[in-house]
Amino acid sequence: MAEPNSSAPVLEADRLHRAYTYAAYRQLIDELMAQNRTTGPTQTEQIVHYARLNIQRMQRLDKTIHLLPELQAALSQLRRPYVGLVLTEGWCGDAAQIVPVFEAVAQASQGQLSTRYLLRDENLDLMDCYLTNGGRSIPKLIVLHADTRVEVATWGPRPAPAQELFIRLKREQVPYEEFATQLHGWYAKDRTLSTQRELLALLQGLP
Repeated sequence: MAEPNSSAPVLEADRLHRAYTYAAYRQLIDELMAQNRTTGPTQTEQIVHYARLNIQRMQRLDKTIHLLPELQAALSQLRRPYVGLVLTEGWCGDAAQIVPVFEAVAQASQGQLSTRYLLRDENLDLMDCYLTNGGRSIPKLIVLHADTRVEVATWGPRPAPAQELFIRLKREQVPYEEFATQLHGWYAKDRTLSTQRELLALLQGLP
């Protein structure tokens, strides 16, 4: 496994090839939910409940995301192919709010940006190269040159205003239900715009 920001591939070609497409990732989550389960080793009633809400969030976002014109313009200016490798889990509320944005961006790229999805808890060796303040926060986007699989950019686990809210709520030790309500309320009001603007800046800086 390469260290981040090195000139070596982040992961092996076969491992990237075996990663989920978005359709396969969504199908996995749906099939597990039909068994009253979600991804990852922890299976509690509460986690499955959150995963069910996340499916609804993703379904809604898949239908309602409208990309900013400037983001679409930046995608049209990509001159080489990239892969957006995403570390995620079905139970993660932030992932449910953000992963559909990653996919909408990729779908609008005319094939210049493809996506592949890996489950965090099945890929901890990779996750541990991309910690946030020492934690395994997701979703995490790792942008690779498609031909070399070398990292050229990273993003995540959430846009800066949401990260600031997250840190403040953690510091204040807000009970989890209120924590989740405030964070998802922020996402609802933001309507993916902060995520899109930060992804725009990322795209504009790609080598």
